[in-house]
Amino acid sequence: MTKEKRVGFKNPVIDWVDERLPIFTMLHKEYAAFPTPRNFNYFWNFGAIAMFMLMTMIATGIFLAMYYTPSTDHAFNSVERIMRDVNWGWLIRYTHMNGASLFFVAVYIHIFRGLYYGSYKYPRELLWILGVVILLLMMATAFMGYVLPWGQMSFWGATVITNLFSAIPLVGDKIVTWLWGGFAVDNPTLNRFFSLHYLLPFVILGVVFLHVAALHVSGSNNPLGIDVKTPKDTVPFHPYYTAKDTFGLSIFLIIYALIVFYAPTYLGDPDNYIPANPMVTPVHIVPEWYFLPFYAILRSFVWDIHIPFTHIVLISSKLGGVILMFGAVLLMLFLPWLDRSPVRSAVFRPLFRIAFWIFVAACIALEWVGSKPPEGLPVLVGQISTAYYFAFFLVILPLLPKYEKTLPLPKSISEAVLKKG
Repeated sequence: MTKEKRVGFKNPVIDWVDERLPIFTMLHKEYAAFPTPRNFNYFWNFGAIAMFMLMTMIATGIFLAMYYTPSTDHAFNSVERIMRDVNWGWLIRYTHMNGASLFFVAVYIHIFRGLYYGSYKYPRELLWILGVVILLLMMATAFMGYVLPWGQMSFWGATVITNLFSAIPLVGDKIVTWLWGGFAVDNPTLNRFFSLHYLLPFVILGVVFLHVAALHVSGSNNPLGIDVKTPKDTVPFHPYYTAKDTFGLSIFLIIYALIVFYAPTYLGDPDNYIPANPMVTPVHIVPEWYFLPFYAILRSFVWDIHIPFTHIVLISSKLGGVILMFGAVLLMLFLPWLDRSPVRSAVFRPLFRIAFWIFVAACIALEWVGSKPPEGLPVLVGQISTAYYFAFFLVILPLLPKYEKTLPLPKSISEAVLKKG
């Protein structure tokens, strides 16, 4: 077996290490000289931004864990102590707390970009599936983290969401008891949520490693959605996209800093600054904003489905809502096989482009519905938006290729870029 050609480095220490363990050669090959489509737009920045946010959340989380006490008697006060008595504790806590929201912003934009440009199509199916797994792990981690401050919304959010599993026939109550570690949301619940909240980010980091590895095998998609055909279609990742990612990250960090320093509690619920009280139920229990669309989908199912000509309930409204809520995320796993169009990018798919933007509007409507009480107009808007959400995946995408007349694709990336220039 021939040894892979090693890159020579000017720094003698790096070169000495690389000669014995060629890790720097691997990094140069995969992250510096890696050929990348030359037509990336700024939506491609959000993958790197999401990676930065993950590392920020892990780093700040480790520091917070040093001072946090996972006990129902002391959790709320330990968070207050971090804010008031620990040096720079307020900054670390606000960075972590708002970082969760901005992490989801980056990931949601990353997902919608993948949807628009067809990044889930061959040969990137596994890359897309790993991305959906990351989203699911993020949701679990964020939910458990929201419980840790042990405020009113933490306690009641945990109670409501964990109780949803009781709708599962036969095993639902056992699952709830296992999640709680007892017969109510109490100290064992907080302890296991803290343990899992600490562990899961490292699991996410492992899946991200697989996600990036799959990307480097299949190569990056691009706004045109066509394959790289000639060396002119690509540029090295460094310095072109390291510079572009650095600029995009800088703008993102300015927004991040403005939130942390000037509006650190804007994205939080005021009730969560009140210690948890099992005897007082908040007027309106809502999850964090990044869960609101799925919360709206959960509440949109308001009917009991009976066995015909009987009063036996086959699917209760609660179970139906749970199925829809989890199905809304799990459905994305099958997206590469639901959309059979040979054309990837929405740039060349006029009907898909219309359907996509209606889908985005439906998701925004669900965000609004999730923040409102389940009564009046929000209920109707939520049901219509939920119906379109599932129709987009199960009806529109499978049928669209039969009726859509796509636009002609360019011969190559370089030709399209140079022509545009």
